[in-house]
This record gives sequence, structure tokens and C-alpha cells, in this order.
Amino acid sequence: QVQLVESGGGLVQAGGSLRLSCAASGRTFSSYAMGWFRQAPGKEREFVAAVSGSGGVTYYAGSMKGRFTVSRDNAKNTVYLQINSLKPEDTAVYSCAAAYGGPPPRPLREYNYWGQGTQVTVSS
Repeated sequence: QVQLVESGGGLVQAGGSLRLSCAASGRTFSSYAMGWFRQAPGKEREFVAAVSGSGGVTYYAGSMKGRFTVSRDNAKNTVYLQINSLKPEDTAVYSCAAAYGGPPPRPLREYNYWGQGTQVTVSS
């Protein structure tokens, strides 16, 4: 059982940067691949990025490559999403999720634990 809590969202001007954090409970954090997803108003949830349990493998949605960086610190039970050069179209609720076992990519159905999300709003 894993509980996830995101933080770090906020209102940012276009061109700015944010570092989102996702803090996890439990003692087996490193056994989970961790993913980031986002959902904009009126749109479906989309995959952003994911990282393997060890941190050794990262995977990004094609549209996210370049501006997004996922990482984790297992000693802190935390996964991060760095977003640079924010654009208004990045406005969304960003959620982290955990998938037990192997490295990404992982099917959506295998992400069994989800955080509540943190709002990112990018003004133009």
C-alpha cells in the first residue's frame, strides 16, 4: 500500500520553471516505477514521464522530451518532475502514480496508486 502526495504546483508565467515533488509512504518505494501524468480541463489524462524503481531508466512521452525531467531520490521516498520553459498549454493537474515492479514504459492499468494531484497554471 502506497500513499502519494504531490506538491510544488502553482501559478507561473510562461517561460518559467517548476519542480514538482511526489512524496511516498512505505518502505518499499524503490520497488515501484513512478510516473507523472497530467490532465487539463476538458481533456483526457495524458502520460508525461516515468522513472524506474532504481532511477536508472527514464521514459518520456514524445511531446514532453526536452522540457521535462523526471528523477527520484529513494532515500527521501520522493520523485520529482522538473518542468522548464513552461507554456500555457502545460496548464493542468499533475499527478504522480506508482506501478509495482519493472521499468517504464508501463501500461496505465499497472499504475495502482495515485496521488491527489497538484495544479500547475501557466499564464501567458
